Amino acid sequence: MMSYLKNHPFAVEAFFESSLVFTFAVPKEELQNLIPECLELDTFDDKWAFVAAAMVQTKNLRPKGFPKFMGNDFFLIGYRVFVRYTNKAGKRLRGLYILKSETDKKKMEIMGNIFTHYNYTTTDIHQTEDESTTEIHSVQSKFNVKLSKTDQEISLPEHSPFADWKEARRFAGPLPFTFTYNEKTKEVLIIEGVRQNWIPKPVKVIDYHFDFLNTLQLKNPILANTLIIKNIPYYWKKGKIESWK
Repeated sequence: MMSYLKNHPFAVEAFFESSLVFTFAVPKEELQNLIPECLELDTFDDKWAFVAAAMVQTKNLRPKGFPKFMGNDFFLIGYRVFVRYTNKAGKRLRGLYILKSETDKKKMEIMGNIFTHYNYTTTDIHQTEDESTTEIHSVQSKFNVKLSKTDQEISLPEHSPFADWKEARRFAGPLPFTFTYNEKTKEVLIIEGVRQNWIPKPVKVIDYHFDFLNTLQLKNPILANTLIIKNIPYYWKKGKIESWK
């Protein structure tokens, strides 16, 4: 029964007050061992693969169809790899493979670990703002980001592999699908996200540090883009399972 519950047995909806995503480019060889055999890396120029740190402020997260007052507000942090999966119908799906998930509330950790395979842990999240900057940091998880509120045109990060923001937006999570793999049963769990008016906007980064990226022992992850969306309704469909080979 517990195994069944972890497979996203019902649709979930939430309102994204903001979704801030830092995407890092890494030579594809460095990420290959982080994903299961059923997935392939979603690459750019057949050279770069991507890992992202996403910070999402959700409001009224609840089973789809439930009234808003039954929802909860959580700050969610996810570290994901951009991947592709070819389903049994032969369609190649773009999506994400979860490496680590964190939240600011114990309730989300408990519920998230009952109904997903994302292995949530609870951490401290601190947000401060002034007229010109926004800062988000965690003492426990050892990350810190500082952003400028500038209205000026924002350039891509200096060493980004992308030529322009049009290319960069192709690698702006969340993507349509998220995948989980059961190596013992050779089954893939597919979760589809649904959103509208999804227009990520560039963000000017003053400084950043993610200790989790250091644990992956990547040689030189390059900040490829930082994008944000605000005030977007979002929902995840009930999970679908299919056999792989």
